[in-house]
Amino acid sequence: MQSITLVIAAVLACAYAQVSIPPGYDGRYPYAKTARHPRDLTWERNAGGGKVFGTLGGTDDSLYGRGGYKHDIFNDHRGRLEGQAYGSRVLSPYGDSSNLGGKLNWSNDNARLGADLQKQIGGRTGLTVTGEGSWKLDRNTRFSTGGNLHKTFGHSKPEFGLQGRIEHDF
Repeated sequence: MQSITLVIAAVLACAYAQVSIPPGYDGRYPYAKTARHPRDLTWERNAGGGKVFGTLGGTDDSLYGRGGYKHDIFNDHRGRLEGQAYGSRVLSPYGDSSNLGGKLNWSNDNARLGADLQKQIGGRTGLTVTGEGSWKLDRNTRFSTGGNLHKTFGHSKPEFGLQGRIEHDF
């Protein structure tokens, strides 16, 4: 019994002492004890009735930046409609990428709908649409449904999903 307890304690001590190092990190930096945490700078400022936002940062092998503008188009009895335009750039030895996109998100008390159009520079354009809703049928019963659609323009077929359920509290 004592030896089993000792073995379990030794295994827990070894598991606790493990350090997470990304793959390939120890090959390039054999004397490093731990991986460096990514550093980034995030900011957000009011501008033109909306907000300008951005993030700049880097890891040991890449630099990245993301920025954009978001604005509430309306927020009243019709619900809330929010628009956003954004772009990002990643530089790394494994390849660079630039992305541009725009989002529209609408929501009210019962439902949400979102559309995101994104374009990779030198690549394809994609569209993602999501929606969900929940309505009370009576005091103890709710009907919930949702779905999504993703289409990369070109020769690919769209991917979609639907879900629905009825919940009743007894």
